[in-house]
Amino acid sequence: MPTGLNAVIDLSHHNASVDFSQIRNAGIIGVIYKATQGLTYVDPTYASRRTQALSAGLLWGAYHFGTGDDGEQQAQHFLDVAAPDASTLLVLDFEENNGDDMSLDQAHAFVTRVQSVTGSYPGLYSGSYIKGLLGSDTDSVLGNCWFWLAQYGSTPVLQATWSQWTMWQYTDGASGPEPHTVDGAGACDRETFNGSESDLRALWHW
Repeated sequence: MPTGLNAVIDLSHHNASVDFSQIRNAGIIGVIYKATQGLTYVDPTYASRRTQALSAGLLWGAYHFGTGDDGEQQAQHFLDVAAPDASTLLVLDFEENNGDDMSLDQAHAFVTRVQSVTGSYPGLYSGSYIKGLLGSDTDSVLGNCWFWLAQYGSTPVLQATWSQWTMWQYTDGASGPEPHTVDGAGACDRETFNGSESDLRALWHW
């Protein structure tokens, strides 16, 4: 099992059947859910599942899947849909998208807009994509974001901008170390957190 607190999952409408009470009883503390993609897409299950998860006593987070559109406009679309309160964890999903890829400049614009509206930088989820873009260089803008590593291997490998990972997505429910499943969601993306439960709740402002 990967190091850290294995108590976070991320979901979207692709997870067709979920039971948040079972998820919480299985030891999950936080759920990060897809809210938006690009300039117009909205996950159709975001709002209803947010209500269900909060009612079950889970921490709630929202992520935006970045595309090659205007970064600031994507951020505003995300904020409009995610409707974050002080205890909603926000994340930019920064990965390849079949050629419609978000650039570093667009990612800068996105995270800067989120910070200007909310007062905090979002987390940045990425893996091989940001390693390929930056190589051994560091990024002073994205370095303001806490880092959520996507890597389905036994040992986490960071990009040089970050000295440590905050979350590590170690499996997509099929690849990577066990466990791959959680009661109430089945096989799904699972995250381990680099800290204690009180640290996790502090990240969430909960």
